[in-house]
Amino acid sequence: MMKEAMLYEKLENNKAHCYLCAHQCKINPGQFGFCAVRKNVEGSLKTLVYGEVIAANIDPIEKKPLYHFLPGSQSFSIATIGCNFKCGFCQNWQISQVSKKDQNHPGYKLSPEDIVKQAKDNSCQSISYTYTEPTIFFEYAYDTAKLAKAEGLKNNFVTNGYMTKQALEVIKPYLDAANIDLKSFDDSFYKKICSGSLQPVLDSIEFAKDLGVWVEVTTLVVPGQNDSEEELRKIAEFIASVGEDIPWHISRFHPDYKFEGRDSTPLQTLKKAYNFGKQAGLKYIYLGNILDDSNTYCEKCGKLLVKRAYFGVSENNIKNGKCSFCQSAVDGVYQKA
Repeated sequence: MMKEAMLYEKLENNKAHCYLCAHQCKINPGQFGFCAVRKNVEGSLKTLVYGEVIAANIDPIEKKPLYHFLPGSQSFSIATIGCNFKCGFCQNWQISQVSKKDQNHPGYKLSPEDIVKQAKDNSCQSISYTYTEPTIFFEYAYDTAKLAKAEGLKNNFVTNGYMTKQALEVIKPYLDAANIDLKSFDDSFYKKICSGSLQPVLDSIEFAKDLGVWVEVTTLVVPGQNDSEEELRKIAEFIASVGEDIPWHISRFHPDYKFEGRDSTPLQTLKKAYNFGKQAGLKYIYLGNILDDSNTYCEKCGKLLVKRAYFGVSENNIKNGKCSFCQSAVDGVYQKA
C-alpha cells in the first residue's frame, strides 16, 4: 500500500529530502531512496510497504535478542521487505535486500489493527519490529506501536541504529526497548561492508538511552573483519561509557550471503570480547549463536536470576524487577507480579 511518508520535506524542482535515516536521501521525482521502499511520487515522498508484511511470527523475546526485557514472554514479530544497509553477511538477505523496484516480491496485507489483535489473541506481551530494518517501515511501525501501547502491549525495535534523532524522538512515546547492532568500531568497515557509517549508530545508542528507551547492543563478530582485540575493546568501552547496565550480546558469525565459505567465529574470540566487556565494567554480557551459558545472574549476590535454554526461559527469579534472593534491583523492563 502506498502512503505518504513521515519525516521528509519538499524541495525545489519536486525533489524530496528524506530525513528518516542517516542516509538523508534527496530524491528526484520517480526515484527511490537508498532503502528502495520509499519513492518520490510527483514531489511527495511515499512509503510503499505500509501494511504489507514479508514475515509475521510469534517469537520468544530472547530471540531478538532481548534478555532484560520481559524475559520468558512471547513477542509478535513483523517485518516488511527492505533495508538501509547492504551488509554482506546479512542473515535475512532474502527479505532485507528485496526492493520495491521489483514488482514480483512476496508479501501480504496485515493492518496495524490486525497485528495488535493477533498479538493479544496469542498472549504476546510485546510487538517486535525485526528481521529487516524497522526504520524503513517507520510509518507502519509507528501506527502499530501507537495502537499496541493503547492496548497495554510494549514495543521494541531490532535495528541497525542508522536512523536520525528526529525518528527516535517521534517513536519514543511508543517505543519501550531496542536492540541496536554495533557492527564495528571502524567507519571503513561500515562503508565497505554495510554501505553506511559508524557515527550515526553511536549517536542512536546514546540518544535512545538518553530518551529512556531500554537499550541492548549486539555485535556479530566476523573473523578477519571486526575481531581485532583493539576493536573489541573499543566497542566494550563505548557501550560502558553510555551505560554499564546495557547488556552486550556478542554473537558468533555463521557464513551466509556474500560471506559464504568463511569460517565461523572461534569461541576463543568471543570469550576474549567477553573479558574486554568485563574489564570495561559492563554488568551483563552474553555470548550468542553458541550452546553456552546465556543465563542472567544477580549483580549483587551472584545468584541465578534467569535460566535460559535455546530461546526459552526455564527459571525466572526476578520479581517486580528485583532479585528474589537479595531484593536488589535488576536493570531492565519487567512485568509486575
